[in-house]
Amino acid sequence: MRYALSPRGAVRGAIAGLVGTAAMDLVWYSRYQRGGGTQRLHEWEFSSGLTWDTAPAPAQVGKQLAEGVLGKELPPESAPLVNNAVHWGTGVMWGAVYGAVAAAQPTPPSVACGGPFGEFVCLTSYAVLPLMKLYKPIWQYDARTLAKDFSAHLAYGLGTSVACALLSRGRRSPSPAT
Repeated sequence: MRYALSPRGAVRGAIAGLVGTAAMDLVWYSRYQRGGGTQRLHEWEFSSGLTWDTAPAPAQVGKQLAEGVLGKELPPESAPLVNNAVHWGTGVMWGAVYGAVAAAQPTPPSVACGGPFGEFVCLTSYAVLPLMKLYKPIWQYDARTLAKDFSAHLAYGLGTSVACALLSRGRRSPSPAT
């Protein structure tokens, strides 16, 4: 028996993706502070003082896409906005995928499914970003770097799955697709 993907499930998942992204960011911010970072959470979260020269992968992805579409260089002051739009947009998009697939199942998935989901999301970064010349191939990173990245994405996946489960409470089983 097949089950149809659910638009409502995708919306619940998108909202859950916001929660998951916040969970992941709290992991990263905690590490930033332990490493001596001095920005307050809101300054750090909204990429205060970010430039294209220091911009992380989400900003660089957005810059490449926007400049490719617009055909002109983005101004330096757009780096924080682009970084946040791509970072949060990616979290919401993956959450929507998780929610749509979860809602299509005959029984809701265990929140433990969030762990493998978060790791899958992380692996896709290591597959796509080297093609964009923003990451090295995964085998060129040391174990500590990978552990930090995968554990932050674990927080994302678990945060997303818990939020999705809470938002899905009381939902009826999906109707089989015909």
